[in-house]
Amino acid sequence: MANFIGYKLFIDMRKLFVSIAAALMLGFSAMADEGMWMLPLLQKLNAGAMKDLGCRLTPDQIYSVNHSSLKDAIVIFGGGCTGEMISDKGLLVTNHHCGYSSIQQLSSDEHNYLEDGFWAMNSNEEIPVPGLSVTFLVNMSDVTEAIEGAKSDEERKAVSEALVKDSEERNPGCDVELTSFYNNNVHYIIVYKVFRDIRFVGAPPASIGKFGGETDNWMWPRHTGDFSMFRVYAGKDNEPAEYSEDNVPYVPKQSLRISLKGINEGDYTMIMGYPGRTQRYQTEAQLNHMMALNDIAIEARTLRQDIMWKWMEKDPSIRLKYANKYAGSANGWKKWIGEKKAFKDLNIIEKEHDKEARFQKWVDKNKKRHGLYGTAIADIAAGIKTNEQVDLDVKLLSETLYRTELVNLSSAYLGGRNRSLKSGADSVTAEAAGLEALKSAFEDYYAPLDKEETAALLKFYREKARPENYPDLGEDFATMDIDKYVDELFRTTIFTSYDKAKEAIENGGKEVTLHDPVNTLATALVNVFVKLRGEQNPDAAKSIRAASKAYTAGLMEWSKGKAMYPDANFTMRLTYGTVKSYSPKDALNYRYYSTIYGVMEKEDPSNYEFIVPNKLKQLYVKRDYGQYAMADGNLPCCFLTTNDITGGNSGSPVLNADGELIGLAFDGNWESMSSDVMFEPDLQRCICVDIRYVLFLVDKFGGAGYLLQEMNIVK
Repeated sequence: MANFIGYKLFIDMRKLFVSIAAALMLGFSAMADEGMWMLPLLQKLNAGAMKDLGCRLTPDQIYSVNHSSLKDAIVIFGGGCTGEMISDKGLLVTNHHCGYSSIQQLSSDEHNYLEDGFWAMNSNEEIPVPGLSVTFLVNMSDVTEAIEGAKSDEERKAVSEALVKDSEERNPGCDVELTSFYNNNVHYIIVYKVFRDIRFVGAPPASIGKFGGETDNWMWPRHTGDFSMFRVYAGKDNEPAEYSEDNVPYVPKQSLRISLKGINEGDYTMIMGYPGRTQRYQTEAQLNHMMALNDIAIEARTLRQDIMWKWMEKDPSIRLKYANKYAGSANGWKKWIGEKKAFKDLNIIEKEHDKEARFQKWVDKNKKRHGLYGTAIADIAAGIKTNEQVDLDVKLLSETLYRTELVNLSSAYLGGRNRSLKSGADSVTAEAAGLEALKSAFEDYYAPLDKEETAALLKFYREKARPENYPDLGEDFATMDIDKYVDELFRTTIFTSYDKAKEAIENGGKEVTLHDPVNTLATALVNVFVKLRGEQNPDAAKSIRAASKAYTAGLMEWSKGKAMYPDANFTMRLTYGTVKSYSPKDALNYRYYSTIYGVMEKEDPSNYEFIVPNKLKQLYVKRDYGQYAMADGNLPCCFLTTNDITGGNSGSPVLNADGELIGLAFDGNWESMSSDVMFEPDLQRCICVDIRYVLFLVDKFGGAGYLLQEMNIVK
């Protein structure tokens, strides 16, 4: 393996930065559809292409720090989705699956908002959501020159800290982040304003908001009313404030106009939001490693999900407890399965191999380029090989034994207690905080399910793990009777019910948790994890980061004259494309939109995923669609665009050429599961719920038409 520590020593970073800066300043040509573009660079990189596709807005109308713009209506919803402001009274819309955990949190057997839906008929009925936040982008500042000009790692750290501190002082009350792009070649200070008084306004029942369930997930055609609504509250000064009855609806700098004009094939569309992670600039070695890690996760999650689903089908109460856990697990699981298929069908690895060969040939033709980028691909491969086995071992542990809920319950109590102590609380307050955290964890827990899952995961781990990574459970893990061990574990632990745990802790304090058999299991797992982390070579990880930075810089120079976007990293991005049908295989063509007729086609009263509410059926029979029907009298549900999206874009607004809201992005199609790695324009589609279906469900189905009065609706 090369001397990675010394990697930066033979790279002239100053020259490298100059080449990158020059590349970004060129008059680029940008292709349609592909790309998750940074908003401050729209004028330089994208204005022409957007105009050619039909956009009637200027870059300054989309992103500006000097006046209100579309970016002021777009938010981070919670910690992993996008939402948008649709009124000047703080009303926000996002996906149903984005609001799912909050709706579940507020639900009970008596008031099951997931199953039954909910609409506040006035502001007094809006329900505060503890722990939920909404985050607005304030501004982004390019600080690349300052950071890349540092002569050492120490100086670089000092410069970075100074930049953050300065921005915090200039933006009081805001959150400040230093974020890197293009594999650490470009750096921005990003300022956010976070609101924490968020109230649940309404959502359709899961039979609409999650219609099709996991069966239809990632599939077209779709007929899912995937939306929910919340309201952002602020202090009387319109600034963020903790929850108070005295707070008032937030007045955003901008809210979106809503279009009822409909859509046609070929119409311009753009999506603004917070895409999570893509890997468009990974090498062949990195892609192969990623697929090996995914294979482990697929197999382990299949086991867990089968057990969860079996119990969820038995009892609606269990289904309520585990709905979000199941959905969270299954979403990634199904994506990875589709990704694996797409890699094979689209020859992704072969294409990357060929690209790297062409890149390396170009690099080797020039002495200067060879000095900058010549060993990048090889160094990445060497770094991966060094930690390959231990990475697989860690993945196996994290997808199996670390998913044991019983262990996480114990951790919930100790974590809540320790966080309280660190904040300066006394022992009594800390104890109460620990018990509160434990109580919250138990709300979504069912011991018989966890018992079956724990036994299955222990057996699976024993079968797949290397013997040197077996946990020490007091007897030989290779030969122990796992069923007997799990029976005894669940019989003797205090963590099978909240009341049992609370009584034991109140009588015996923290010590009772430390002597609990669950703590023995948790300690054994931590010991394995620590052992594995100790086996990982930190120099290899450093080498991969350095080599990836050089490789991406090389790609940027290689691609001069063509716009190049950075990988998604959960910062605000814009994508643009068109409404478009597609043909996934020979003799099969998918229309670009679906209608309520498809809902009725799919109805299956015996299948939880395809139940249709009676009221929706009544509206369908009467054709009572109001102003939301298409010209032919049918009611639209969902539609397709060519926009480039990924996880995190869920809930993002789909906008027309005038910046008006026409739908919400909520999924991708099965044929494009490799899109995080490579964009396929002929196959990749973004699945969106039509805003007309959303408003129909609010008004005609939900009876909350009063909300439309605060919206700016364009017909």
